[in-house]
Amino acid sequence: MKDQFGREVNYLRLSITDNCNLRCIYCMPKDFENNNENNNLTIDEYFETVKIFSKLGIKKVRITGGEPLVRKGINELVKKIHTIPEIEEIAITTNGIFLEKYLDEFIENGVTALNISMDSINEENFEKITRGGNLIKVVNSLKKAKENKIKIKLNSVIIKGKNDHEIINLIKFALENKIDIRFIELMPIGCARYLKGMKSEEIIKLLEDDLNIKLEYEKNNLENKNEKRTGPAEYSKILGTDTRLGFISPLSSCFCDTCNRIRVTSDGKIIQCLYYRANIDLKEIFRNSKLNEDEIIKIVENEIYRKNRKHDFNNYEIKKEDREERIMSSIGG
Repeated sequence: MKDQFGREVNYLRLSITDNCNLRCIYCMPKDFENNNENNNLTIDEYFETVKIFSKLGIKKVRITGGEPLVRKGINELVKKIHTIPEIEEIAITTNGIFLEKYLDEFIENGVTALNISMDSINEENFEKITRGGNLIKVVNSLKKAKENKIKIKLNSVIIKGKNDHEIINLIKFALENKIDIRFIELMPIGCARYLKGMKSEEIIKLLEDDLNIKLEYEKNNLENKNEKRTGPAEYSKILGTDTRLGFISPLSSCFCDTCNRIRVTSDGKIIQCLYYRANIDLKEIFRNSKLNEDEIIKIVENEIYRKNRKHDFNNYEIKKEDREERIMSSIGG
């Protein structure tokens, strides 16, 4: 369906847990304690949520968190979502630590795409940024997924003084493994407000200005810098390879005019935009109201229609009354 600004909303990002096995420096405080999953929707309630959204034009579901693979019952949920005729694509965003354990069942139950977080390819630095992650496990999982023809994208958040020296090595890793890599601008949410990220234009300038990189850059001849968007990323294809460089630039190059997504948090809040607070609580509706399915669909339809025109991160300290204050893992970023 279309929202009030004429954007086709067909993509649901469904968070199924706030919890994570890691404590990435831009996502969670070091001492953050995992929440009781009893505060979240049940697997059946997540399934009911997807069914409701599918009746309103949602065709793609991305399961997120926290780290979705720590949530008990994720295989059951994926299997249930796969039975919904309107859902054409099931994707998962993961840190990859537990991926190898679940991969066979994901493939069997219709998962076709994975976004894997990788902010470093140096084992020591990877462990520092994630506060405990094992890079070898992630790489092994990634390679197994690729062998099974699952579409893979790497997500990298570049932070000055932490991993900005690894940009080229991250690109080389993507080239060697013939997968796409996307550089995501750090968003000022939660603990990320105290870090300094690199804007996409800074990364591009770094590629162009560094002599060694320029030679490689020219040799591979990036084309189509303005390739048409099908999501928030702007891609440049590297000729002669199967790899694309993507730049997700919510701050320096707002993609709100083409935003096609709606979010549901692990505890059932509908999020129109990462910046704004939620208005609708599906958990409350499911458990404490006597509304029938048609009535719930009407509530959700109205919330999608009212989707905000754009975020206001560039005025983050001004409009405090509207903004979402929870950390990124709690709103299913």
